[in-house]
Amino acid sequence: MLARALAISAATLALTAGSVLAQDFNRRPSFGTLNLNYNFAPDPTIVNVTAGGSIPAERIGGPGCVGSIATPPDVRLNYRAGGGLPLFISATARTDVTLVINLPNGRWICNDDFKGTDPGIIFNQPQSGQYDIWIGHYGRGAGVPAQLVISEIVPR
Repeated sequence: MLARALAISAATLALTAGSVLAQDFNRRPSFGTLNLNYNFAPDPTIVNVTAGGSIPAERIGGPGCVGSIATPPDVRLNYRAGGGLPLFISATARTDVTLVINLPNGRWICNDDFKGTDPGIIFNQPQSGQYDIWIGHYGRGAGVPAQLVISEIVPR
């Protein structure tokens, strides 16, 4: 009985770890890498991407992790924080898109519908380091044109 319980626990842990590992932040980003220092220009910095993928963002867990995303990140942001400036990461598209970010400390954060159907996350005290960013959408498989927007100007 104990062996069966341990096997079930191990299988559950493997499934949970495997699902997050499906988002491979070690892979080359599909739409490039940005290296930005605080007080960067142009502000906002915009990257055209294709949102979506075949992996349910819900597998990452956590509030706001919805939609479908790709395996590699869409964009990698290497950011040097400073000057007391916030960091605002958002996405826009003609359809409802979502945002999934792996933070420099390894935590995951997601958002859907920050403003209308556009996702966005405000970091009032951003960390320096690598932010791996995925933009998802609700139609699994087919991608949709979207823009990743990075700014130090927080919307009101």
